[in-house]
Amino acid sequence: MSSLVDPPIDDTYRSLGYALKRAQQALRGHLDTELRTVGLTTPQYSVLAGLEVSAGLSNAELARRAFVTPQTMQAIIVTLERAGLIKRMAHPVNGRVLTTELTADGQSALLAAHEIVARAEGLAREAVAPDDPKIIYAALLRIAEAMP
Repeated sequence: MSSLVDPPIDDTYRSLGYALKRAQQALRGHLDTELRTVGLTTPQYSVLAGLEVSAGLSNAELARRAFVTPQTMQAIIVTLERAGLIKRMAHPVNGRVLTTELTADGQSALLAAHEIVARAEGLAREAVAPDDPKIIYAALLRIAEAMP
């Protein structure tokens, strides 16, 4: 009998990698659908959340944190700026670098999005470790750190 704990070698669809990717895709799809109700995509939410923690990040740093290419980040930034959710200004020391910050509208959108994301993460934690929600987070980080 096959299981995720002991999958047969030829059963790719029961591998740990497949299960992780399937869970990630399910979470992403859920977030894309739910965040659409507040006018955001998942990468846009990631950018707004990153700016909430570290205002003034460059496009390159935002791209790294959101797991997107710099070109994709540029498109996200333009969209968020046109929507009035962020503002960009010249860096105080290096005027060629633009820094990015949330606007009041961006803060409002982010608060609504935080609620959506918290509910989605609650569903994931409840599915895996309802008695100790830290277990899933710790396990996923251990997996990430174990890869050379």
